[in-house]
Amino acid sequence: MKKSIFSFIAVMLVIVLLGVTAITGLYLPVNTDTGSSSESTEAQEYKTIIPSVFDSENGIRRGLDLVGGSSITYEAELPEGYDESRLSADMDSAVEILRYRLTSQGYTEAQVSKQGDNRITVEIPQIKNPEEAVQVLGQTAQLTFTDADGKEWLTGADIKSASYQYGSASQASLPGYYVVLNFTKDGAKKFAEATESIAKRTTDNTNIMYILLDGEIISYPMVREKLTEDSCTIQGSFTEEEASQLANLIGSGALPFSLKQVELRAVGPQLGADALSSSMKAAIIGVALVAIFMIIVYRLPGFVSVIALGFYIVIEALILSLLKVNLSLPGIAGIILSIGMAVDANVVIFERIKEEVRDGKTVKSAIDSGFKRAFTAILDSNITTLIASGVLFFFGSGTIVGFATTLGLGVIISMFTALTVTHFLLNRMVDFKIRNPKAYGA
Repeated sequence: MKKSIFSFIAVMLVIVLLGVTAITGLYLPVNTDTGSSSESTEAQEYKTIIPSVFDSENGIRRGLDLVGGSSITYEAELPEGYDESRLSADMDSAVEILRYRLTSQGYTEAQVSKQGDNRITVEIPQIKNPEEAVQVLGQTAQLTFTDADGKEWLTGADIKSASYQYGSASQASLPGYYVVLNFTKDGAKKFAEATESIAKRTTDNTNIMYILLDGEIISYPMVREKLTEDSCTIQGSFTEEEASQLANLIGSGALPFSLKQVELRAVGPQLGADALSSSMKAAIIGVALVAIFMIIVYRLPGFVSVIALGFYIVIEALILSLLKVNLSLPGIAGIILSIGMAVDANVVIFERIKEEVRDGKTVKSAIDSGFKRAFTAILDSNITTLIASGVLFFFGSGTIVGFATTLGLGVIISMFTALTVTHFLLNRMVDFKIRNPKAYGA
């Protein structure tokens, strides 16, 4: 009995402490000594251990629809003699590289879209200074081809074009998607020298050519022989999406035109400055109504589910802060939806427990049996939701990725809290001699 009381109190304290940490954050002071040899002043700085949910700099970032940001419009400057039949494909490559740069720096909620035939608009949330947004995007993409030692053999200037195709890249290969690179005259010579040198390194398995974009490896094909043609193929188990993305990324480093800024401005929240507070109020009202319903219908288990729900909300807030998730209104919708799914798992469990009690089992055995019987249904429903979230995350962009992130995390956390925290708390209720079936809704 005493162990049960202590463990129950310990769990409640953990929930409270985590809740306080989520609100206030955990920051450690770091002393930095600044000054000259004659005098020094001590400046107080803080190292972020766990960011607060309200810390938009170190924790959860807010999307363009909540806090506004910066908008940049680029226009392609076409050189003389440019083949305009390639414009659409080249603009797709430019969009891909801008999106790649933003995603790699954590701006998954940023919007990149083509405007007309030769313009691209980029909207970056939370960066109120447009000049800072330009620095985030950087300049023209730097594409390099290196060997295992880091020696540079080719650059983007040596690539004429990059595309993807479906079929057999060679007589010995099976049909599938692959990427085709076409070289300039000088690029073909450099590529022949590079493949001749790299192909000789089979003894230590370093016969690999690394393709880097802005210093990040985007592909590392193996080289088995010297290639003297003015084109080559990159083969692998590519999906159409993966082959298209790789071709666009490589092509972006060889764009035959530059992007000129034609518009640079700050933008306000698309849905109003009060959108976040209104959404949070709606979420609080919804959670409160769900809590009241659970307590009225399921009584003691309903009260336990409310405690577990509080634990779930706290854990999700901490994880979202630590991951620095970009949160937009669709992301908030994903959180609220996952809260509903967390309650739904408890409903399935409690209904199973009521059935076991009606069949004459004791409350203790009914709880254990109810969780076992409900596990399969909960697991199946959560896996199907995770599959949908994964598809949205890997194939979506912008706010769709934010929605998939919060929904996927919420499903995983809700399954954990329903099957562990709720189970633990219900068993403690039995240890506290609360064994009347009526208290459990039966």
